[in-house]
Formats: sequence, structure tokens, C-alpha cells
Amino acid sequence: MTDYRKLGKSGLRLFPLGLGTMQFGWSADEATSQAVMDAYWQAGGNFLDSADIYSVWVPNNPGGISEEIIGRCIKARGNRDEMVVATKVRGAMGQNSSEGKKTIKQRVGLSRRWILKACEDSLRRLQVDHIDLYQVHWIDPETPIEETLSALTDLVRKGYVRYLGCSNFSAWRLMQSLWASDVNGFEKFVSIQPEYSLLEPTRGDFEREISKVCVEYGIGVVPYSPLGGGMLTGKYKRGAPLPESVRAEGTQGRFSDRNFDIVETLERIASQHNAKPAQVALAWLLEQPAMTAPIVGANSVAQLEELLGTVQLKLSAESLEELNKVSSFRRSRAESED
Repeated sequence: MTDYRKLGKSGLRLFPLGLGTMQFGWSADEATSQAVMDAYWQAGGNFLDSADIYSVWVPNNPGGISEEIIGRCIKARGNRDEMVVATKVRGAMGQNSSEGKKTIKQRVGLSRRWILKACEDSLRRLQVDHIDLYQVHWIDPETPIEETLSALTDLVRKGYVRYLGCSNFSAWRLMQSLWASDVNGFEKFVSIQPEYSLLEPTRGDFEREISKVCVEYGIGVVPYSPLGGGMLTGKYKRGAPLPESVRAEGTQGRFSDRNFDIVETLERIASQHNAKPAQVALAWLLEQPAMTAPIVGANSVAQLEELLGTVQLKLSAESLEELNKVSSFRRSRAESED
């Protein structure tokens, strides 16, 4: 039986893997997206992570596709109370056109005006009366954090939002937010969504400072890109030709001898545990301090089912130590000093 994990100090409990929905309406059509959600729910999954801007990059679309697909799916299945629905605010909403760009500055950021409007829009697209975890997608340097937290607090106290989270915050920004909440009596962020995986540099970026804040103050961690854009699945080989795909071209920037060392270690450990490299990479993440639920994406039911196998995988102490050693950001520092 799967153990659900607490999100930081909050009372919210999540399935060990969150389902990211950036693909919905983009690389996965609606029928595929609904099939993926069905497979996730049937496996015991309860944590859907979206954002209002998914997918503004689709031509002639103002965003919100992912939220709309989630809303239709939840309504059709009548399982709202079983699901933890998370979404985000901050990014620019509007048509990818010259006409849309005229108003885009009014539909972006973390001002009180935009947060309240964006929340209304997300609730409508999701077809729900509240959002379980409302996250600021990244910092807005033009808006005081007190204004942002005040608006978010109002949403919680009016019942439109249950919990607050942040994404892509540095350690000092997270501390600034927690301090502002303490001083002003605002609701606090209970979680952070950073980019975090075994790969360089995300492991070092997170563990140098942010991880320590999360452990000290009880902030839950729900990282995105836990497989490094697909690199930790093992499909890219050292010295092999690059597959022809947009995803592969984007992942190429992660190619380094150090990262290929990590991938090859994953493959070796996976063979010892009768598992897949991606499952091992996710199982390692689940053992990290303050970790609640890595967020995974899938373009098919088959992809999702492979990743869900992580929940039953328990790595040995020796395997964890081997992965820690090969991926440690301190290793990079030592190598640079040689």
C-alpha cells in the first residue's frame, strides 16, 4: 500500500509522485491527457500540478489549456474530493499575436490586481470552487512581496485557495517571504517547487542553500524536471548521435562527462534492482531531506506506468551512497581545483 507524504508542516498529504500537466494540450492531445490522468488516479495518484500559462506557446492560444483539460476530466469523473489540484500564477497570459501583446502587461506578475483576477480565471477553467495549492511561478521583482502575500492570504481566507506555495525562488527570496508572513500575519508558503535532480548543476543549486531552509522551516519540496529533461531515463548515450527531436536538442545542453557518469551509474544500479534508470533517479529523490513528491510528466500511459513503478522501489544504502558520490556538487568543486 502506498504511503502518502505530508507536504512540509501542512496537513496536506500527497502521493509520492505528482503528475505534471505541462504536456496537456501541447505534446499530448486531450484524449491522451485524459487517459494519462485516469491511469494516475487508478494507481492511487492524487496530486495534479498545472499553471495558468500552460500552454501559451501553442500558436494562437492565450494559455489555460492544461487547466481546462483537467477541469473537464475531473468534472466528468466526479472525483474532485479525491484530488489535490495545484496551479500557478505569474506568467504572461494572452494571445501570441501583436494584438495580444498590447494587453499582456496587464495580465502578468504578482500584483494584487493580477493575482485576484488570475485566480478567478483558473477556478473557472478548472471548474472547481477552490484550488488546493496555489503557487507563485517565480518572483516578480516589480511587486513588493508583502503585496503578493497579502493578496494570496485574502484568497485563502475567502476559501478560494487552501494552501500556498512558491516555485523557482532562491533561498533568500524564500526567507524574505517567510519573514514577511511572520511580521504581517500573512499565510505562509508551505512548499517550494524548484528544478532539482541528480544532474549538474541543479543538485548543487538546490542543496547549497534552499534545502537547508526547507529542512529548518518545514517547507515541502515538489521538484520539477526530476529526470533532467529526459536525460536520466538513459535514452541519451555518451558519444552517440543525438536523436532527431526538439526535446533532444533542448537536453543537449546537459551533456557533460560528469552527467554521463551519473547516467551510467543509474543504468548499473537499475540493472541490480531490476528497475529502469528513471525509476532509480526518482527513488533517489524520494530519499532526500524535505522531499514530498517529485513532479513527473508523461505523453502516454506507458510512460506514466513505467514512472509509477518508482513507488515500489527501495534503493539499498550502497546504491544511494554511490549516487550521492557520483552526483555530488562538491565533486565538481574538487575537480575544478585539481
